[in-house]
Amino acid sequence: MAGAALRGGPGPLPLLLLCAAAGSLVGAQVTSETTQVPENSAVDIYCTAYKPSMSSPRIEWKFQKGTSLVLLYYGNELTEPYKNRVQFSSTKIHFSTVTREDTGKYICEVVEGSSQISKSEVNLIVQVPPSKPVAHVPTSATIGSKAVLRCTETDGSPPPTFRWYRDTMLMPSDPKTSLTFRNSSYTLDSTTGELTFEPVSSFDTGDYYCEASNNVGSPQKSDVVHMEANEVNVGGIVAAVVVLLMVLALIAFGIWFAYSRGFFSKRKE
Repeated sequence: MAGAALRGGPGPLPLLLLCAAAGSLVGAQVTSETTQVPENSAVDIYCTAYKPSMSSPRIEWKFQKGTSLVLLYYGNELTEPYKNRVQFSSTKIHFSTVTREDTGKYICEVVEGSSQISKSEVNLIVQVPPSKPVAHVPTSATIGSKAVLRCTETDGSPPPTFRWYRDTMLMPSDPKTSLTFRNSSYTLDSTTGELTFEPVSSFDTGDYYCEASNNVGSPQKSDVVHMEANEVNVGGIVAAVVVLLMVLALIAFGIWFAYSRGFFSKRKE
């Protein structure tokens, strides 16, 4: 719905009217409010820009979601996506039921005469509980390096906040305030769900999971993922280098031996 093109009449007329209205609304009084309702419930969205004392005003409703703007009520009628879902009156529009796709800004513009314009906006948040989040945790991290753990969730409205747990214990936003986590160095962003260790220490080994909540329904927890903090294997690296040098030495010896026996000269003849 939010991605639909502008509708409301034949040809480019609605777009021209929108542009003209946007230009004439400069300096117009605008009121704004926020309404939150659970998904699948009914809701009334009021047009506070309308006054009973107005004489034959022209009322238009628009729906904005992100950068998309759609005509909802234009030319004294509801547009096609809303005809069977919305009831219109001078003071409000009524949804018999709303879904998460209806979250966005509803704009009521009232024009009286040729120049007097008023406008009101309602930010509608359709409340949806979070779904089960996904914890993106590396199974292995090198001590002294940086490790980023991410928690993602896509359904919650309003967007959820995140918390992290290690070995079933809630991780505080500042590890230095906790006796359990004071030996760790990490930052926790509850908005994005990112948990960043910099640097990773041996104390960071453990079972991690995250939790998403937005005060709608119950908080949801992710699956548990184990992260192991390991030392850099210096011995293994040295051994690999030694083996590589030995292989290179054998190749060099083989080439020298072939030259010394005149193998390449015979092949040339």
